[in-house]
Amino acid sequence: MSLRLGDKAPNFTAQTSIGEIDFYDFIDGKWAVLYSHPADFTPVCTTELGRTAQLDEEFKKRDVKVLALSVDSVEGHLGWIKDINETQNTNVQFPIIADEDRKVAELYDMIHPNASATATVRSVFIIDPDKKVRLILTYPASTGRNFAEILRVIDSLQLTDNYSVATPVDWEHGQDVIVSPAIKTEDIPGKFPKGHKEIKPYLRTTPQPNV
Repeated sequence: MSLRLGDKAPNFTAQTSIGEIDFYDFIDGKWAVLYSHPADFTPVCTTELGRTAQLDEEFKKRDVKVLALSVDSVEGHLGWIKDINETQNTNVQFPIIADEDRKVAELYDMIHPNASATATVRSVFIIDPDKKVRLILTYPASTGRNFAEILRVIDSLQLTDNYSVATPVDWEHGQDVIVSPAIKTEDIPGKFPKGHKEIKPYLRTTPQPNV
């Protein structure tokens, strides 16, 4: 059965480019991004892994651990990392899982037979500190991921976990947010002292509370 939002992310032990890891031990109560690649030494994946490395400080700011995966060997990963560092002008330090037996890919339903019987699709899982799956994205092999969007979703999840708000379409960090419909309009000033705007009785906005 495929994973769904709110499910507990399965644990696993795997060999990686930085040695053997236990997934739960590695994330250690932090947010995590786990994402898969069709294969080593492929062009789109090279740019994605390079971009992830370039965004290392952004992930650290959000207390996020990152792991990548493909069904190739550790030896292949290590050779590929040299190419990534050279061509993308970066330094990959996060682990790339060597899933040669496809154990992790099957746990996370990363292989879609109608797309490829053997290679993983471009799956993305955002996992919270309680090990719950909070976002699932699946891209076709030909389309590189948008890591600005992945960071945006993490910002939204971390914000909405701590405040009774939701984030509107195209929201970015620092912009107004939507007050939860569960909060009565007369109670908004006590919860959101920065003020609010009532557009409709069900659509009330307030400045982002944590900036």
